[in-house]
Amino acid sequence: MNISVVGSGYVGLVTGACFAELGNNVICVDNDRAKIKKLRAGIMPIYEPGLAELVKRNVKQLRLSFTTDIKAAIKASETIFIAVGTPPKDNGEADLTAVEHVAKEIALSMRSYKLIVEKSTVPVNTGEWVEHTVRTFSKRGVKFDVASNPEFLREGTAIEDFMNPDRIVLGVKSKKAAECLSALYRPLNAPIVVTDIKSAEIIKHAANSFLAMKISFINAISNVCDALNADVVEVARGIGLDKRIGDKFLNAGLGFGGFCFPKDLSAFIRISEKAGYDFGLLREVEKIN
Repeated sequence: MNISVVGSGYVGLVTGACFAELGNNVICVDNDRAKIKKLRAGIMPIYEPGLAELVKRNVKQLRLSFTTDIKAAIKASETIFIAVGTPPKDNGEADLTAVEHVAKEIALSMRSYKLIVEKSTVPVNTGEWVEHTVRTFSKRGVKFDVASNPEFLREGTAIEDFMNPDRIVLGVKSKKAAECLSALYRPLNAPIVVTDIKSAEIIKHAANSFLAMKISFINAISNVCDALNADVVEVARGIGLDKRIGDKFLNAGLGFGGFCFPKDLSAFIRISEKAGYDFGLLREVEKIN
């Protein structure tokens, strides 16, 4: 399958390299000329165990290439993944400026059917917005589909997470899009959840928010244990053996940090607000952290 991945940051580069490893022809696109120059020279812009070797192998086998020419990449590909950054605004909402720019570029460049896939973490209804943007700027009569395929990669184990996922989430509107993406992921032999686009968009935020909640929960339990002279490690072990709960994310200590959890939690709170629901539980998770 001929694929373009627009955005060669953490998610885009890992995604592109892994798809190439599965036997696809992949073009990774980025507007940062210095980054593309380094990638062509085999220099990774990020550190991820095994990534440099994966990229080198697939470049050598002519399955993976890098470019700043988004128009040429779009014309050469049927499936296009949008994996650009969606940094938080001052109010916590995701900034979709880069997503909008890519959607317009796709619309202006495509001359035949394209499957446009959200890989970036985006708010619910972004799929509809991307579809409207592409339809507005594209030539009449050119068919396309928009889909959502959220990533669940962890820094340090991203390649393993891609190649051996717990599940693959596909948010689609058409049978053609579902069949195309299902075929793309079939070599991984993982459970595939095929749902609507809005539900897929929410799944990513809901998953990260739930994990953040577990971290804040055990830290709150730790405060209670300190006050009562109990051992939070033993408490965590005791509740973690319950199969309904599990022992992951139950290590009391520092709150959650990094880039994804705080950003996605804040964005999900704003998404809920716009839907008319005050997600007080997640506000408390933020407060405890």
